[in-house]
Amino acid sequence: MSGTLVFIPGLMCDHAVWAPLLPWLDGARSWVTADHGDADSLTTMARQVLDRTPGRLALAGHSMGGRVALEVVRLAPERVSRVVLLDTGFLPRAPGAAGEAEAAKRHALLRVAETEGVRAMATQWVQGMVHPDRLADADLIERIVAMFARQSAQTFARQIKALLNRPDASAVMAAIGVPALVLCGAQDAWSTPEQHRAMVALMAPGTPLELIAHSGHMSPMERPEAVARALLNWLAD
Repeated sequence: MSGTLVFIPGLMCDHAVWAPLLPWLDGARSWVTADHGDADSLTTMARQVLDRTPGRLALAGHSMGGRVALEVVRLAPERVSRVVLLDTGFLPRAPGAAGEAEAAKRHALLRVAETEGVRAMATQWVQGMVHPDRLADADLIERIVAMFARQSAQTFARQIKALLNRPDASAVMAAIGVPALVLCGAQDAWSTPEQHRAMVALMAPGTPLELIAHSGHMSPMERPEAVARALLNWLAD
């Protein structure tokens, strides 16, 4: 399939989310990793993807990056050749108390980043973002924490703003007309398998859902071989 593979990272993430996949994907096709820079909305992030990478695009979005991928599809469906959504979501922030609770949780982490540093915040955040068995994996945890620590508290604030103001992407998902894959860590406690089943239910009949065994939210870093195998099958479809 023609086009550049665009890896779109999630909240406070960068190329390190995708790096563990590359030994299996090497030579599969040309690829780039999106950089959200100073963007404070998902739409701005999506426009940056479109502006910085010409031609047809195969989109792989993880976490917040999945929502950015859906915005790319909304803005320029003719540019998208295929899409994979990993450990992500599609609904807007809930109204009322549930939405306020989400905002409070995110802003509590932001306060830690602002007062104690991003690394201290990441050390807290990561506890619920990987499979519980992987919390003892010092190398994995350090790679995740170090990735977050490369970003600033100001970047965190901008990306929280983008997520809290996220649009409802239900109609976009229902309109996807290119090969698609939905993938999720089987033990993802943040973006749950149930949420991903709801996503697939909106999409074209037959859209596959792949649950990555023994993985939490950070599936590309936790189980890179399994995720890479799923991506290769998606690219070959």
